[in-house]
Amino acid sequence: MTAGILGLGHYVPERIMTNKDLEKIVETSDEWIQSRTGIETRHIASENEETSDLAYEASVRALSDAGIDGEALDLILVATITGDMAFPSVACQLQKRLGATKAAAMDVGAACAGFMYGMITAAQFIENGGYEKVLVVGAEKLSKITDWTDRNTCVLFGDGAGACVMGQVAEGYGIKSFELGADGTGDTALYQENELIRMNGREVFKFAVRQMPESSENVVLKAGLTKDDVDFLVPHQANVRIMEAARTRLDIPKEKMAYSINKYGNTSAASIPIALSEEVQNNKITSGDNVVLVGFGGGLTWGAVLLTYGRGD
Repeated sequence: MTAGILGLGHYVPERIMTNKDLEKIVETSDEWIQSRTGIETRHIASENEETSDLAYEASVRALSDAGIDGEALDLILVATITGDMAFPSVACQLQKRLGATKAAAMDVGAACAGFMYGMITAAQFIENGGYEKVLVVGAEKLSKITDWTDRNTCVLFGDGAGACVMGQVAEGYGIKSFELGADGTGDTALYQENELIRMNGREVFKFAVRQMPESSENVVLKAGLTKDDVDFLVPHQANVRIMEAARTRLDIPKEKMAYSINKYGNTSAASIPIALSEEVQNNKITSGDNVVLVGFGGGLTWGAVLLTYGRGD
């Protein structure tokens, strides 16, 4: 059995914060932010809108796209570092709201690489015959752990959620290869302290511009394919310069790389599923396309997947 994507959905809060808005909060400028990150706006959740609310909205859309309801789910995995509370998990809250009465549920903590970890965990359950339908969600309310006085980090982050329903797909489709990794010695590069995000931007950048291209290339080779076989690249939307490093390594034209960082900023674990869902909705990714998903995050963690998109039915 091969695991693949049966349905996709994403959701972002209504409120938009522009770079001009940030100019009123910290010493920065629209030009500075755009030139260094590619970010123009980001969506910010309201005070009474929690991570589980974002996850729910994205999940409803993914379930509808897959043509199933919550009762069909066997497992719910939510990648997040901003759960509503320490426990219960966002996944358990989601299970209740979706009416997924037979589904097991847990959160996955791998920061911005969390969605990759969630996808591969889901694939193992599906391919060994343990579960048939798994909901994988990346959801973050980063605004609640952002230090709005730190101009080096507050310009980067946004809130949102993306989700996919995974299950068995036809031969020739689905996940062809993956790579997951971690380096705990990089724990001081990106972390949470006193409930707020702290980052050594230079160290994170050095790590990311090396790891994202390397992992992208690795999954192509593991799948027995070449760069010419890759139809689309969906990188973690962290920084346009990091994304470009991965695109250049794979020799992919700009129009074949997902680019939503300008609208949403870095939404951590939600970034890849939001970008993937948008590109499918826009018909830039269609059935049969070979797609590379790649991300990195605090931990340090990283992950990449090569999949042939579509169900094959």
